[in-house]
Amino acid sequence: MAIQLIINRELGLNYNENPWQGSYVIDYLTDAVEEAVLQEFERLNERGGVLGAMDTMYQRGKIQDESMLYEHKKHDGSLPLIGVNTFLPKAEAEEVVELELMRSTESEKQQQIDELSRFQQRHNADKQAWLSKLEEVAARRGNTFEVLMDAVKHCSLGEISHRLYVTGGEYRRNM
Repeated sequence: MAIQLIINRELGLNYNENPWQGSYVIDYLTDAVEEAVLQEFERLNERGGVLGAMDTMYQRGKIQDESMLYEHKKHDGSLPLIGVNTFLPKAEAEEVVELELMRSTESEKQQQIDELSRFQQRHNADKQAWLSKLEEVAARRGNTFEVLMDAVKHCSLGEISHRLYVTGGEYRRNM
């Protein structure tokens, strides 16, 4: 029932007779998405490409603005979402269930720590080379993903995170 409500109310496909077989609605929506993507690419290009836009924190600001707009619309009801702000269960029918959080036992924690120590000892010889290579790529603003894929085979998440933190600094949200 919820899926039918979502299709009917949120997607709006019930407002068109046959939305799938070459219909105007799907063509219109496709064109609208293509146009919006093209405009966003042009805005990025005006800022000097992706790296230039990153320098001015354009992408981060855009994501924050859109997230705030979405949350406001969701909160004030102007964007109806099934089960979030519409078609909610009756207050007296709600049953509050206390959930117990799953915790690791001390032996599981110690096992993970021991496994990490063994991993670090096994890869101690080539760890610094991979961390240096990662630092070099990050410092020249290259593609760190490729290096990360190999570095994780020799370095722990903590070691990688620390090296990236030392190289690039701490993330601070743009207010």
